[in-house]
Amino acid sequence: MLAGIFASAALSGVYALGGAGWALGFVAFVPWLRTLDASRSIAGALLGAAVMSIAFTAAVFFWFGTAIGQYTHLGTGTGLLVLLLAAPLLQPQFLAYALVRHVVGRSHGPVLRALAAAAAWVAMERLVPKLLGDTLGHGLYPSLHLRQAADVVGVAGLTALLLLANECAAAAWARRAEGMRAVVAPLALAALVPLVLAGYGLAVLLQAPAVPDGKPLRLGGVQSNIVDYERLRQEKGAAAVVREVLDTHYWMSRDAVERRQVDAVLWSETVYPTTFGSPKSESGAELDREILSTIDATGVPFVFGTFDRDAAGEYNAAAFVVPGSGLLGFYRKTRLFPLTEYVPAWLDSPALRRWLPWAGTWRPGTGARVFPLRLADGREIPVLPLICLDDMDAGLAIDGARLGAQAILTMSNDSWFSAGAQGARLHLAAAAFRSIETRLPQFRVTTDGYSAAIDANGTVTAGTRRGERTLAIGELAVREPRMTLMVACGDWVGLAGAAFLVLLAATAASRKRGERGSRDAAAPGVATAWPAEVAVLSPVARLAAGLLRAFARGSLLWMGAALLLGSDPLRTNTLAQIRAFAALFLAPEAAAWCVLQAFAARASIENGALVLARGARRLELALRDVVAVEPWRVPVPSAGASLRLASGELWHFGIARVDAAAMARAIAAAGAPMQEGARAAASPYAQARAVVRRGRLDHPLAKFVLFPFVLAIPAFRLHQQIAYGGPFGEYYTFGATAYLVSFALWFAAWAIGVMLFAAWLRAGLEAAALTAALLRPGLAMQTRRRLERLGLATFYLGLPAALALLAFGG
Repeated sequence: MLAGIFASAALSGVYALGGAGWALGFVAFVPWLRTLDASRSIAGALLGAAVMSIAFTAAVFFWFGTAIGQYTHLGTGTGLLVLLLAAPLLQPQFLAYALVRHVVGRSHGPVLRALAAAAAWVAMERLVPKLLGDTLGHGLYPSLHLRQAADVVGVAGLTALLLLANECAAAAWARRAEGMRAVVAPLALAALVPLVLAGYGLAVLLQAPAVPDGKPLRLGGVQSNIVDYERLRQEKGAAAVVREVLDTHYWMSRDAVERRQVDAVLWSETVYPTTFGSPKSESGAELDREILSTIDATGVPFVFGTFDRDAAGEYNAAAFVVPGSGLLGFYRKTRLFPLTEYVPAWLDSPALRRWLPWAGTWRPGTGARVFPLRLADGREIPVLPLICLDDMDAGLAIDGARLGAQAILTMSNDSWFSAGAQGARLHLAAAAFRSIETRLPQFRVTTDGYSAAIDANGTVTAGTRRGERTLAIGELAVREPRMTLMVACGDWVGLAGAAFLVLLAATAASRKRGERGSRDAAAPGVATAWPAEVAVLSPVARLAAGLLRAFARGSLLWMGAALLLGSDPLRTNTLAQIRAFAALFLAPEAAAWCVLQAFAARASIENGALVLARGARRLELALRDVVAVEPWRVPVPSAGASLRLASGELWHFGIARVDAAAMARAIAAAGAPMQEGARAAASPYAQARAVVRRGRLDHPLAKFVLFPFVLAIPAFRLHQQIAYGGPFGEYYTFGATAYLVSFALWFAAWAIGVMLFAAWLRAGLEAAALTAALLRPGLAMQTRRRLERLGLATFYLGLPAALALLAFGG
């Protein structure tokens, strides 16, 4: 296993270096996939995935560990150690891929297994955004033709295609002993992926106009090569450093305008290290006037990194300043880097601030904005500004394209990567994909490289070297971009992967119900007094599934409290709610479900033995060895029981998804030497919980799909009336896609809100039922029935009544 993992990590490291190594992306994971094929248990697959995430991180992102060590002054070794320890969290898609691949592979063939695993990879990256925003598809940037397909499937789609090609190559390698005929089909499919991508890219490039329409936009970026501000402050003092930075940018900007005849000037991120336009002191106000005077003298617009502030706090921002008119406005950085630029509210504390003194307090912006770049010749070009990590988010570039941008302006401070250039190269490549996805040209400037002009095909037409003080001058052909599928539908591949997995799970559940009904009808004499479908869990599997499910359910309660009592952005930002819901509830809940499914079995009693069967695999326990069925005191990850053996020990495996009392009766009736009172081991609370069944109104489809859908319709209609003047105003203004996306967001917000309300309601009902069972055990079942009726009334009647009261009561 280790040899296969290290081989894949080494190939991935070469792939990430760029150049001709991009071709390795189609085979780099083959050794690791062969180790997954050899894994006989889900624990083995997950272990291999965790080790692979560490090896991959070490091979591809070693430079990030060096940057961590330098930034925190803890040293390179400590930075690398922190990076490797956090690797499974930084690259969780490896775990999702291995888990889904193993679970699906036990019931389906290699084709569906490969599709499901690739879907799990891209869904995980979409629903749980990664710290660096990286994905495998970025490694295809050196190939001019292959990268063009990003305007259809995005970088996530390229990642999925790379994974499928690797699966085909691994299948061919596994069949090599069967002869050439056995490997032809998978090899042909593996080769088809790059051929299709290359064919599409060739067609796109042939359609591109050879001569730009109209006058190009000529921009000048100032790459000052002044880095490590903190060290310079200690050596020279803060005032001297600010003076040096500004003077350098002044004379380089004048040179760009007077000698190089640029239309506009771009400075890098946070180059002006204080709030522009709202000075904190008289010296700050003097610097503001100095900048405005310089811009007026040049006669061209400037865009530069600075800070903005309001009553809520400070923002990493980009200022748009026009000669003669002054400040046009600010774009506030949306994607902040955690633990350096900000600390999440749930994690922030004075103790953490003392431990991480460098942690910032900036607030995130509200998303993409488009500004007019007003040039001296009278042209006005709408541009989309992005700051550093913003350019790793395809959604921001897509939103800017939808708002009418014709070019992207990117500002970054890549001095993090001063010790090595690979991180800066990867950042440049990832940023270039935003131009391919939207077909918007881009001008990018950084503190010390790489600055570049990037055309709509992602090609760097003008660029700088690393670690030099220079002007980055480039001309961009600016026109109305053609509509791409990515702009029309958004970053859709990850969501499509998640939908595919949900559909696959629903289909599997439906098929199992059908098979169970067929078996029961065909063999009425088989003992099925308790649920036939169970899960057979080892202590480790139960602990894993239990922790995942407890975390997921606890997250619902936390989110409910946060929405009710908390503040922005979770309370008012629908996208933040969706991300939190997906990361904190859906992902761990789905993982727990996968663990249970991986150990699912059919339970029956045959020939004096308890038989747990899954396909051809059977696990048997003689009934003469069973003396008690002990319900789990804590029904996690579900209701279940342990079997006490005649030796006095518990059987190694626990039985989940089972009614312990019914199971005890069935085993005793089949002749097991049950101890006195063993059948009555369940508590009154557990008995009532198992016996009282819920009706159709308690079905998840009714509660969490149909009901929020009904609630969302009038709310969405009212929103359309207020915002657009009619129920279909957004449809007439922006088209069907925008209208449907808007409704989908409203529905998602209502569905999440309803589920959070249901979680708190269920917690209250269970607490009341437990209290009643402890105080009046004889009435536990009757009390449970009444509480369930009360819960349904509160859910379906009380919730709408409360919303109506809030809306119209005051």
